[in-house]
Amino acid sequence: MVTEIVIGVVSSLIATVLIAWYNKCKKSSAQKSLLVKELMKKLVDVKASNTRSEQQKILLDINKKLGKNLIRKDYIEKFVLNNRRLEDVFLDICVQNDIEPTSDICAKFLGYDSRSKREEYYKIKEEQKPTEQVSAKPEVISDLTPSLGNRGQTVYMSELLMTRYPETCKRLLAILEKHHVNYSWIKGTKDIWCRDYMPVQTESGTFIQFTYDPSYLKGNKEWEESRSDVKEVCKLNGIDVTYSDINLDGGNVLICGKRAIISDRVYSENPNFTKDELERKLSELLDCEIIIIPALKSQDEDLTGHADGMVRFVDRNTILGNERLPNEYKYMKDGLQKAIDTYNLTYIDVPFFEDKDPKFPSSAIGIYVNYLEVNNLIVVPVFKHEKDKKAVDIIQKAFPNKSIETINYDDVAKEGGLLNCTTWVVRR
Repeated sequence: MVTEIVIGVVSSLIATVLIAWYNKCKKSSAQKSLLVKELMKKLVDVKASNTRSEQQKILLDINKKLGKNLIRKDYIEKFVLNNRRLEDVFLDICVQNDIEPTSDICAKFLGYDSRSKREEYYKIKEEQKPTEQVSAKPEVISDLTPSLGNRGQTVYMSELLMTRYPETCKRLLAILEKHHVNYSWIKGTKDIWCRDYMPVQTESGTFIQFTYDPSYLKGNKEWEESRSDVKEVCKLNGIDVTYSDINLDGGNVLICGKRAIISDRVYSENPNFTKDELERKLSELLDCEIIIIPALKSQDEDLTGHADGMVRFVDRNTILGNERLPNEYKYMKDGLQKAIDTYNLTYIDVPFFEDKDPKFPSSAIGIYVNYLEVNNLIVVPVFKHEKDKKAVDIIQKAFPNKSIETINYDDVAKEGGLLNCTTWVVRR
């Protein structure tokens, strides 16, 4: 009888231990199957992680899920939730661990993109930079000491490009340095799209500063606040300009040999002018013959309507452009053909494709013609796509005497622009 009781007690204890072990394994297995975004939700759920040790365990699991120790050990050891919300914890993780909250990172940690937290991150990082002694006299563009030898043209970029996309920016700078291209930085900007808000340089060298008040930035508080103050930027960088009341982005102005290509989006951006009046004023300001090409009417299909996302000059009589497709809108085909016929242009079709990722509705991935051209160098964006080689070959054939380099610019492109958008080329 005693033996039976002992056996029963031991069996009961063994069963209890086995059940506890099984439940622990089951819980551990379930935790391992969670995505990073689900672990983040668990982290901020005080019911699921009400002790520091549990919170630290979740952070360690996030590191394992990411496959790299992005979150530092000392941060995990000191982590305290303090009833913070999901996005606040995410921002703190990014700031304290130098994790740039790109769209992909946001999607992994939050399950969605958060432009507002990205902007907060960049602002915090800017404030953390060591304060530089400011000269009483602003640097003048013509007086800036270039980084390399003098080859006629200098590539300027917003300082924010290096802050926000350091690895991509370093790859671009390496290409410029390889080809001995001057480059420098623009101060006082609020976004990286410097081509659009910086002045347009005419063939004679004059800088025309158009009004920068694009409709596509309106109605979105975050985007409106990212609009650079062009007068302040010109003043801060010592640029002598001629101001114009015409509302026009620099990305919508392509100049070559006394000809300028501008998309018809300029009409809707300037309702106070008639078409004839607008074209006449533009011709006088730019000292050019104005060629108008059609842009897609819907901002949902083409947010900016910029010419540099559609065509580029090879010479004054030849343009490279996105491949013309049979299923294009009639007004696009007819309008483009009218421009080709009227100005006796040769049009060279360059492959392109549309990025269908719903997370990035304004993505510029697939647009090869938005390349950087400076001196005898052309830097073409490539996208790890089957059309890359054909596009690069066509551009090389169009510019047989220029060096062609390629760069993957996808992280920038997902935000809506490419190489021409993020660079401002100035002739000396």
